[in-house]
Amino acid sequence: MSASAGRGAWAGPVPGLPAEDDIGEARSTAQSSSTVQEHIDALLGGPAKYTIVELAARAGVTVDFARTFWRAMAFPNVQDHVVLFGDADVAALRVMGELVADGQLDESTVISLVRAQSHMTDRLVLWQNEALTDHAARRLGLDDASARLVVLDRVPALVDVLQAQLVYSWRRQLAALLVRTEAEVAEMGQPDTDPLHLPLQRALGFVDMVAYTRRSAELGPRALAELVQTFEYTSRDVITTRGARVVKTIGDAVLYVADDLPTAAAVAVDLVEALGAKPNMLPVRASVVWGRVLSRNGDVFGPTVNLASRLVDVAPPGAILLDKDTADALTASPAGREYTMVPRQVAELQGVGEVAPIELRRLPR
Repeated sequence: MSASAGRGAWAGPVPGLPAEDDIGEARSTAQSSSTVQEHIDALLGGPAKYTIVELAARAGVTVDFARTFWRAMAFPNVQDHVVLFGDADVAALRVMGELVADGQLDESTVISLVRAQSHMTDRLVLWQNEALTDHAARRLGLDDASARLVVLDRVPALVDVLQAQLVYSWRRQLAALLVRTEAEVAEMGQPDTDPLHLPLQRALGFVDMVAYTRRSAELGPRALAELVQTFEYTSRDVITTRGARVVKTIGDAVLYVADDLPTAAAVAVDLVEALGAKPNMLPVRASVVWGRVLSRNGDVFGPTVNLASRLVDVAPPGAILLDKDTADALTASPAGREYTMVPRQVAELQGVGEVAPIELRRLPR
């Protein structure tokens, strides 16, 4: 779809959201528990009719496995007599149980996969709901509570589109991961036999907003939402278009990873500039570190991550700090000629010790 087509599609009546004269109806029906229950039944393929004991029996797994599966989805324990599950739950549990029974995967791996998808989809549905609520509030001139009632009533009309886009995005992301993995394995050469070495060599970057805690206490909800959204959207756009990947955002900070150091350095410089050009954006600072990491649960771990996190804490507003090893590696690369390295005062970094940071500055083009 072209940009103009997208704007046109949202200019008239929006699928899943009412016209202004339907707001009253939306408020009354959304407040009805029976209406909400109808939506839930439609989402889950029918009404609840099984207890967790019956669920386990129908799926061919133990009750303990069923409970572990349910908790891995980030839901609380369910008492044996509570009727909460339907045929869709049976089908999902049976598939994962068969993977274990057939020996394709062990139970630990299956539960890890369930945790992964549940963690991501929990955040996804929250993000989607907030986006739709914000749209309803802006388009229809509603307060927050009224906008949420509208979305609550009308979101089922968007379920098929949201689900299809999720599957599409997942397949695209998996395809990109396969390409990256193939390229990395081809470049590895001889395997590293040192048991203390972390497996992946990556460049990490942290970018955070300065004085966020104080500023956030001074802003109203709409201004705060705009600040956080501008920071996150701009960060994701710059990071991904430059060829790096977002690991996570934490309100006032973003952590990204790149397969090579020049990419991470370019992201840091471009991102500091892009955020600095945004109206009403707080000053930002950054760090870039090259080293080995461990990747688990969609996150990265290790001393390299800790060093990058501590460096950004001592960076002045607008500055990008490196450690000496990272600065030396970047200087030795062909991309090094694009930058100048400025030594900064030695800093005591919590949990790291004394480090002599080096500020990265891109030379005029």
